[in-house]
Amino acid sequence: MSDFKILTTEIRKSIAVVFINRPEALNALNTVFFDEMDALITRLAKDQSIRVMILTGEGKAFVAGADISEMVNKNAEEGSAFGRRGQHTFRSLELLPFLVIAAINGFALGGGLELAMACDIRIASAKAKFGQPEVNLGLTPGFAGTQRLPRLVGLGNALLLLTSAEMIDASTALRMGLIQQIIEPEHLLDEAFKLAETIASKGPQAVRKVKLLTRKALETDLETGSELESDHFGSLFGENTEGHEGMKAFLEKRKPNW
Repeated sequence: MSDFKILTTEIRKSIAVVFINRPEALNALNTVFFDEMDALITRLAKDQSIRVMILTGEGKAFVAGADISEMVNKNAEEGSAFGRRGQHTFRSLELLPFLVIAAINGFALGGGLELAMACDIRIASAKAKFGQPEVNLGLTPGFAGTQRLPRLVGLGNALLLLTSAEMIDASTALRMGLIQQIIEPEHLLDEAFKLAETIASKGPQAVRKVKLLTRKALETDLETGSELESDHFGSLFGENTEGHEGMKAFLEKRKPNW
């Protein structure tokens, strides 16, 4: 999508690979980034051929935070608006119907970690570093970091990272459950693409429904979520459904025709 200044996108088969390309600023998040990401999300959400998205950074950072030079002169009202802007973009990313994989190539700090947490799966270079250093600046996270982090790593680990501003390595992030895999730096994108291909090879409607249902599990009670699961489970049965084709293919010992 050549009309963007910061984001570059490659479509490989049914996989969208999105690069954050502002390495001179360690890919710091600014208004231009949010404008472009909003536009990209809108475009990709309408594209039924996309089954997985990979998000990564150019240079030595995934994203090293929000752009402090843009933030420093904001007043309280403007600061709140900037936070809500980031929250809206990251929530839109989270609500994309297909899976989003963050391939974390380097620093994921502040707004960068908040961006990674809005993705569905996080894999990281062995050299990646993670942290929420906002309290070093006398700030709180602004893009829902206080909300997503405890959901991923638990209350104690979240408060440890949020209040100490400690930067952790990939091994610690994996142990906490913040990321799912550690990959050698030179293989990160290849492994992200292999994972994306594996997911893309599954029943596309089933994968979309699994994402929806699993995310709903974090926002609703067990009984309500289970009832919703039953409805979606049943929707894949019957003639001319993805589930019917998948089960027939299994019994006929062939690959399904999605």
